[in-house]
Amino acid sequence: MQGKRQTASIIFILLAGICWGFMGLFVRPLSEKGLSSWDIVFLRSPLTAAFLAVFLLILDRKRFRIRIKDIWCFAGTGLLSIVFFNFCYFREITVTSLSVAAILLYTAPAFVMVISAVLFRERITLVKAAALVLSFTGLIFVTGVLGHGEKLTPEVILTGLGAGLGYALYSIFGRFAIDRGYDSYTISFYTFLFAGIATFFFADPARTARAATDSSWSIFFVFIFVMVSTVLPYLLYTKGLRKVDNSRASIIASVEPVAATLIGILVYGEKMTLETAAGIILVLSGIVLANLFTGKEKKS
Repeated sequence: MQGKRQTASIIFILLAGICWGFMGLFVRPLSEKGLSSWDIVFLRSPLTAAFLAVFLLILDRKRFRIRIKDIWCFAGTGLLSIVFFNFCYFREITVTSLSVAAILLYTAPAFVMVISAVLFRERITLVKAAALVLSFTGLIFVTGVLGHGEKLTPEVILTGLGAGLGYALYSIFGRFAIDRGYDSYTISFYTFLFAGIATFFFADPARTARAATDSSWSIFFVFIFVMVSTVLPYLLYTKGLRKVDNSRASIIASVEPVAATLIGILVYGEKMTLETAAGIILVLSGIVLANLFTGKEKKS
């Protein structure tokens, strides 16, 4: 039974990564409507919180309850992860290429591995380290960053590492919340409640509302965007964390750029190069390796 639950958790995390990979399908049309990156983050956050609030009202209102002393967990996932990650990442893509930004962002699994070893005493095994190296090398190939000869300034490096750290902190603070008995619905709801309040000050709420409601198609599009890119993946990823340790989960979620690349090829006609194919194979190999010889890592 334990093995089946862990397998299900791995599948949840994979599906979360794939859902995040669909982001480009939604972000491009929204950007074409004049929304800034912060507007799009703001659009996701309060709507995600609202959808989850409806789910909790229907499923179990008791899941709204949190202890005052645990608020820092949700401030961590919402502010230090979602908001800080987006702030650093959006800054990063203004000072360097998307490929370099993506590579620095995916230092996140390394941050997760080290922080989890210190805070949660998760073992850094040779298998995990090898899986991390395989996945990261694959991402270098997938993004096509090799041979670009771009200059890595201190600002580029620090901002990129900040994005990676912010991305990693969802797993860290999410683990603290899970260990305190909260489920994925509660964690995700309060994460995006905090994020929505914070991003209100960075975005243009009026412009965002107009773009999201200017037609029935826009309303439907935004609904699908929020469900596919935020509600489902964060619920799935948080649920997966219950049976999979943080470092493995972050490596498994690196399927996201692979999914995004394949969508770019299938939907936007982007070219599949030998370099891209090799990168995809390496990333998937890293994910497979991360799930071999792992033993029993989480309690029931």
